[in-house]
Amino acid sequence: MTLASKSIASPSTSAYTSAGALVWPATEPSKSAQPIVKRPSGPRYDPAQIQQQYRGQYVKVARRWWLITSSFARLQLNRWWDQRAGLSPKQQRKRAVQLREMLTELGPAFIKIGQALSTRPDILPPVYLEELSRLQDQIPPFDNQIAFRFIEEGLGQPPHELFAELSPDPIAAASLGQVYKGRLRSGEQVAVKVQRPGLAEQIALDIYLLRSLATWAQKQFNPRSDLVAILDEFAGRLFEEMDYVQEGHNAEHFAELYGYLPEIHVPTIHWEYTSRRVLTMEWIDGTKLTQPEKILAQGIDARHLIDVGVQCSLRQLLEHGFFHADPHPGNLLATPDGKLAYLDFGMMSEIRVDQRYGLINAIVHIVNREFEALAHDYVRLGFLTPDTDLAPIVPALGVVFNNALGASVAELNIQSIFDDLSELMYEYPFQVPSYYALIVRSLLTMEGIAIGVDEEFKVLSAAYPYVAKRILTDPAPELRQSLIDLLFKEEEFRWNRLENLLRNAQNNYDYDLNGSLDQALDFLFSERGEFMRDRIAQELVNGLDNLGQTALHTALAPLRSLTEKADHSMPSSTSTPPDFSETLAQMQRIMGLLQETQSFDPFQLVPAIAAILVRPETHRLGQQVANGLAQKLAARVIRDVLLANEPQGSAISVSRHR
Repeated sequence: MTLASKSIASPSTSAYTSAGALVWPATEPSKSAQPIVKRPSGPRYDPAQIQQQYRGQYVKVARRWWLITSSFARLQLNRWWDQRAGLSPKQQRKRAVQLREMLTELGPAFIKIGQALSTRPDILPPVYLEELSRLQDQIPPFDNQIAFRFIEEGLGQPPHELFAELSPDPIAAASLGQVYKGRLRSGEQVAVKVQRPGLAEQIALDIYLLRSLATWAQKQFNPRSDLVAILDEFAGRLFEEMDYVQEGHNAEHFAELYGYLPEIHVPTIHWEYTSRRVLTMEWIDGTKLTQPEKILAQGIDARHLIDVGVQCSLRQLLEHGFFHADPHPGNLLATPDGKLAYLDFGMMSEIRVDQRYGLINAIVHIVNREFEALAHDYVRLGFLTPDTDLAPIVPALGVVFNNALGASVAELNIQSIFDDLSELMYEYPFQVPSYYALIVRSLLTMEGIAIGVDEEFKVLSAAYPYVAKRILTDPAPELRQSLIDLLFKEEEFRWNRLENLLRNAQNNYDYDLNGSLDQALDFLFSERGEFMRDRIAQELVNGLDNLGQTALHTALAPLRSLTEKADHSMPSSTSTPPDFSETLAQMQRIMGLLQETQSFDPFQLVPAIAAILVRPETHRLGQQVANGLAQKLAARVIRDVLLANEPQGSAISVSRHR
């Protein structure tokens, strides 16, 4: 990357490198630049304290209030005129664009609010959601002198004493801060992010005004969503994002959870050069994922990196629950060694364990088209209150997901599903939890990047192998029940579902088949697995009975042929058994899948089989199968032999009696 050579105020001993970076003499940093891991973090969001702070500042509050209200008043006046003249879709789109531009002009807090609202279908109609999703937070940089003063205030020394090099101008500027490229005395290249001046005060003032407005609107209009709670949730995250020490901890926690993935890179935090308003981390040379031609020129498969990002996102959302809530194109880079690097850990969020399992259960109910169960999932996940009448919502969910499920998984895209759901959630009394809004934003951003690389790329198709692996391998009771729901329908075992799960799971790189079999056996022979053992016994009885009938039918075929030639009027006493060939074919395909799976080791099955055979549950299972086969055989003998002529004889007896 080439940095522009531009003069800035600096020590007289400074010199410029050919790249334009500012270089200072090689002096040692003073003792004040020691590691600051335990440096106190910034202020936390406290609405009562903010209210107390601005209660007496009438002029400042009135001036900002006028700017905000006049901007919104112009927008509302235009919307009122549109309604009088007859609102057209074109005009509604125009007002949505006007809202986006207005929020950008009002500054950082409103940009962030607009980005948050872009995933709130319970508040805004779909056309506004689409336009707000285009909100960008790039705004002009602030003065370098202020940035360098913040570095000195935050780290205890001026920049020329801390860094061997520092770019004379920021290489990037966003709503909360701007970034310089530098080099430490030890030789490591770093990115130095410096916060905007007056940011905390400006955001606190805007939050104070907006919270007052939300409180008034809550009382006047009684909306179905708690506007004050939504704003408080948003403000809390925004205040955390302004604390660069917290961001550094977020980055390290992210690396701890996901850094083990072989193609994921998380930059190192340099704590001795970090404070609440200054963050110094490892410099990452890389190319944005939105530049696939440049990535391809380096011999890197951009589409594969998108798949890596999807797999990492799924682990964030459904495995550990700690996820990057702002994966826009500038925060995801393809490194020269073919890895996917994550940047900017200011906006992170968490999903509770019960919410993670609830989301997977909802996926199962969608696949099964069990929309009443899905409606109850929405209640448990906090989208609907327990007293909500679900009767009109269930068929509406059916319309949305039946349309989606009409296509194969490979043809689905998240945006189309979200658009349909947005209309439904706007029409019915849904309350969108904050974690869901961030999840949607994360997935939609990833899908947008993916489509830019490959128009045929489908995030859901890439995600399904991971979901299949989780359903097959996770020992949690919630997912064991999901597996049962997925594989059994009434009394029938759905072999095709098992085959589909295994086929997709084997495409997940860390799928451990032997571990999955161990977990499956542990569950099968546990108290909770009694239901599964009963179903397996029933399947074995039906399968062995069908297999026996097929063998008998084949063995008697020559004899029956001779009999029919001798007496064409004599009916065959052996009925043709049900076709068992499809089930056998599915079982053979499943065995083939198991053998093809990379982690499959048949030698590890020998001790497992030996252990299974001596278990008392296995003996009881064998007795169930033997009893079931005996009952079927007895019923068949009674029907085909003893009662073969019963209906006719009974009819004659009744006739004679009459």
